[in-house]
Amino acid sequence: MSVWLPGAPCTPRACVEPAQRGAAVVRAVLRLTAVAVVLLAGIVLLPVGRRVPAALVRWWALTVVRAAGVRVRMRGGAAPAGGVLLVANHISWLDIPLLAAVRPARMIAKVEIRRWPVAGALAARAGVVFIERDRLRALPGTVAHLAGALRSGAAVGVFPEGSTWCGRAQGTFRRAVFQAALDAGVPVQPVRLGYRLDSGAASTAAAFVGDDSLLASLWRVTATRGLVAEVDVRPVIPPVTHPDRRALAHAAQTG
Repeated sequence: MSVWLPGAPCTPRACVEPAQRGAAVVRAVLRLTAVAVVLLAGIVLLPVGRRVPAALVRWWALTVVRAAGVRVRMRGGAAPAGGVLLVANHISWLDIPLLAAVRPARMIAKVEIRRWPVAGALAARAGVVFIERDRLRALPGTVAHLAGALRSGAAVGVFPEGSTWCGRAQGTFRRAVFQAALDAGVPVQPVRLGYRLDSGAASTAAAFVGDDSLLASLWRVTATRGLVAEVDVRPVIPPVTHPDRRALAHAAQTG
């Protein structure tokens, strides 16, 4: 088991609602086309890098989600400026643009992605922090690297459960990344993510779990009518209010 990425028991067959059929096909095709156009626009802006205003990045991130046919409900205040660790539960690939809509941040990803053709270079240009998830001895260096990014005033985004869950079940926040916030003396901004239908019923249609493929998940999301993403920005946790990373992780998950 990885110190960063423990496994989750959720699987597409056991936990995820199937894609809708019939008229949903046309709806899904149109929405997938819209998502592709918005993503391509973001790729075009990547060479500009951090010169893109944060407000424009947040707008683009929300547009990705809305292009997929998902409405967004946001509650809570704005994330603080300066160095901050953004943490959220993890359900879907949609979580990444939703977290960026709270505040654009450098995301954490496994180092293997850095070697992927095209996607690896794009992720690196976007400021992704790559970690060696399977090497325990690399953990202190990774925490030090994250703390350095936080001290420089960057926002770092992470999903401390370490794996996606279906939303009806959830994991426990792993403690390692919270040490970086303690070492850097920066606040932690917890965010709670959830997905519902217009009716108010909880939905697992957005979940991207187990051996689910990205294409299958994209199709399921875009084919679903009335899917709503709920983003709850919780009260920020100031630095030095918790004695250790265990207490800080617990406060971030339950606060």
